[in-house]
Amino acid sequence: MKLRKVTAASAVVLALALSATACGSNDKKDEGSSGGGGKVKVGIKFDQPGLGLKQPDGSYAGFDVDVATYVAKELGYKPDQIEWVETKSADRENALARGDVKFIVATYSINDERKQKVDFAGPYLLAHQDLLVKADSNISKGTDLNGKKLCSVTGSTSAQNVQKSIAPKANLKENAGYSECIAGLQSGAVDAVTTDDSILAGFASQDKYKGQFKLAGLKLSNENYGIGVKKGDTATVDKINSALEKMVSDGSWDAAVKKNLGPADYKNEPAPKIGNIVK
Repeated sequence: MKLRKVTAASAVVLALALSATACGSNDKKDEGSSGGGGKVKVGIKFDQPGLGLKQPDGSYAGFDVDVATYVAKELGYKPDQIEWVETKSADRENALARGDVKFIVATYSINDERKQKVDFAGPYLLAHQDLLVKADSNISKGTDLNGKKLCSVTGSTSAQNVQKSIAPKANLKENAGYSECIAGLQSGAVDAVTTDDSILAGFASQDKYKGQFKLAGLKLSNENYGIGVKKGDTATVDKINSALEKMVSDGSWDAAVKKNLGPADYKNEPAPKIGNIVK
């Protein structure tokens, strides 16, 4: 009898200890974040100054990074719970389909072909194809490019648009990346660079280029940037749209545009209507 009493008492003590430990574990896991203490993987560009750039110290900066950080916060994740994943343009749809990332914020223009493969939240920025020229350049309209040296990235639709319908006599130079184009503009090897105005503004905002370039202010196309989500994940789309609406209404969206793209005198469009996915 004495042995059974001791064993029963020990069992009660053990049960109480396990109960206390379990409660403490759950409290700690949920502390301060509805993300439950886990991580969220977010796709961005690593090589676009002003938008998505991995810096020498390993940190990340840019408008897309600020938007993604704000959205993640509204989904319940602190900045140190975000795992940034580089998503190159050609691999964005596959990264979502494979589940490599939860969502993508990477100058991801919404179009019909992409909407067949992924769902979009947003749009969160309306950009336009534009030209970047030297600050003292007299290029002010598309036709001024006739006979001029124009730079863009190999396979870019932006350069093709200029050559086909705006300035067919422009001398096109194609490089592997926009950094080479910007360097060529600085040296005088080319007269203009073309792509989305937001991307151009990001490059021009770098300290080493400040004051040297200007945007021509042309609106050669409409590029509605959306946040890519795995096809069928409508719950996440709805949550992200709510986060974007809050970011616009509380002034964080305007602040992020000015901080990241303002130094290049970027004249941004007002924030687009969230949830109005362009047909």
